[in-house]
Amino acid sequence: MGNSQLVLITGATGAVGPLVVEAFHAAGYSVRTLSIDAPPRDIWPEGIEARSGDITDASVVRDAMQGIDAVVHLAALLHIFNPPPELREKYERINVGGTETVAAAATKAGVKRIVLFSTIAVYGKSHGRIFTEETPPDPDTFYAETKLAAEKIVLAAKNADGKNIGSVLRLGAVYGSRIKGNYEKLTRALARGRFIPIGRGQNRRTLIYDKDVARAALIAAFHPVAAGRIFNVTDGKFHTLKEIIGSICSALGRKEPRLSLPLGFSYGVADLIEKTGRFTGLKLPAVKTMIDKYTEDIAVDGSVIRRDLGFVAGYNLQEGWLDAVSVMKKTGVL
Repeated sequence: MGNSQLVLITGATGAVGPLVVEAFHAAGYSVRTLSIDAPPRDIWPEGIEARSGDITDASVVRDAMQGIDAVVHLAALLHIFNPPPELREKYERINVGGTETVAAAATKAGVKRIVLFSTIAVYGKSHGRIFTEETPPDPDTFYAETKLAAEKIVLAAKNADGKNIGSVLRLGAVYGSRIKGNYEKLTRALARGRFIPIGRGQNRRTLIYDKDVARAALIAAFHPVAAGRIFNVTDGKFHTLKEIIGSICSALGRKEPRLSLPLGFSYGVADLIEKTGRFTGLKLPAVKTMIDKYTEDIAVDGSVIRRDLGFVAGYNLQEGWLDAVSVMKKTGVL
């Protein structure tokens, strides 16, 4: 199963990184990693060449790029809810500056492909639309703005013959046993029986299981049709929030919440909290924004990557959550 091609994976110690490393290793590729943190013990199979370093350090990246055939660029400062203004510089430095460094080093080293992990967040608010790769991006967060800038850098990368070498994967909301964020919090809350939904839960979401993300990267890294293009990566379906909650509860072996809070009532409480904060001078949670995020509709079409690269998700919603919850229980997350 040996393969002479060497793949560099940046940000390999993050939530999805180990699965990407494992996918390339299992497919027979040689793998080198570059991460800001040293890899924890047993995080990936033996035989991986692990390097520690900052993707904004040009000399470190140049050294890591020697002999590389393809780069999978995961390293990034990820989205956080309601970031303070002073974080913008850090987002710019890592997500934009780091990508510039990686792309420049890859081009100079003669790398055949750069695969960038991006996000469907670059599309912004949907207002009920279904997003496709042709939809003009309208990012509304530091994270999404800087990922869009990173996309442009990667798509502009060319080899010595002037041919595009970059490929962008706009990932749906990634869930899995190691993923932090809203879906992890939702899973924990449902596991404890401490979650009350807001509204009817008919708003749509677009998801992708972490193991399928790794498979998409494996395909995009060497597929000839992937160069110079953007692909939405999804499980091929739109899921209502109610369906997602049902799948998580089923995987947990729990009943779905019987009660839900009316949307109008929830916004009324949020308004009261915000008025209290203004009156008292206390910094209270941005509850209205949280409700907006919870109830937003995000439907992204993932048919192009299936049609042109042959990618089909291996996990549907029920299978993905069953697998994720199983691993979360085994590792003590739940």
